[in-house]
Amino acid sequence: MRDVAAKAGVSVATVSRTLAGNYPVSDETRTRVMAAVESLHYVVNVHAKALSGRVAGPVALVVKDITGPSLAHVAAGVEQEAAARGRLSLVCATHDDTAREDDLVQLMREQHAAAVLLVGGATPDEAYAARMAGYAKALDAAGSRLVLVGRPPIAPGLPVTVVDYDNRGGAFQAAAHLLTAGHRRVLFLGGEQGLTSSDQRRSGYRDALRAHGAEHVEELDTSGTYTRSSGYLRTRDALRAGQAFSAVFAASDMVALGALAALREAGLDVPGDVSVVGFDDVPFATDLTPPLTTVRVPYEELGRTAVRLALEREDRIAGDDHVVLSTQLVIRQSVRPAA
Repeated sequence: MRDVAAKAGVSVATVSRTLAGNYPVSDETRTRVMAAVESLHYVVNVHAKALSGRVAGPVALVVKDITGPSLAHVAAGVEQEAAARGRLSLVCATHDDTAREDDLVQLMREQHAAAVLLVGGATPDEAYAARMAGYAKALDAAGSRLVLVGRPPIAPGLPVTVVDYDNRGGAFQAAAHLLTAGHRRVLFLGGEQGLTSSDQRRSGYRDALRAHGAEHVEELDTSGTYTRSSGYLRTRDALRAGQAFSAVFAASDMVALGALAALREAGLDVPGDVSVVGFDDVPFATDLTPPLTTVRVPYEELGRTAVRLALEREDRIAGDDHVVLSTQLVIRQSVRPAA
């Protein structure tokens, strides 16, 4: 700024007032200052403005992996809401490394982020609770806000916002749809045990079995990652082991994609021989043959709600910091009544 002032032949204070636009200066002075700014390629020191409270901090989205279709939709919602509020969005990936997550949260604190959104399932043990409590307190002390999106909540009374969706209810709907169609042996391709989202979907599946008087068969209740290869291998292994089932409930659409490949490889028709239901309703679900019946998760709305609650927290009533969004069963052509 001193360089700009020297080149324009004015004081540093005049340069500051001209750039801020909050103090009247003559047209001639403004022209000289802006010409000097352009010729010197001067840019405002954003960090200094942030420290003085004169710039809106960014919204940081911290995820395990940026390549997943569901997380991409959360990121889209975050970006849309942040942009509508004049905020920059930052996306960071931890690659499931807690040390990297620690570093990223600290970095966002130093960057004066208005909110830090942690997205994705986690194991709700004591170590997790302690880490999240530490994040919440550190960010709050810096004027920021921790938002847990699709993550387990922590102890009440801490400065944190939780935005989740109804995993258990959605899984209940999906399994109940198959059971209502007459399927009594349903192969469940669940997620990793211990992760909250996976455990909740498994609970919904088991709730539906009980509600419809269907037997829970341990061999048909499987765990694994939410990947295509996991869905393929578990379905193939169940078929090779001679497990009898007339339907598959895949706890994610990527897993369903693998299950479909294994069923077709075995010469089975979907839904003629085996019905299939997924979970997520990612874009490719409608392009499959047949189009996949699945549970729609409002991923973009999760992102938008997380940003809105974090930035409007001072204007809301107490107790409005834990929100659970509903899920919806979307019926397409991958389910047929049992023979």
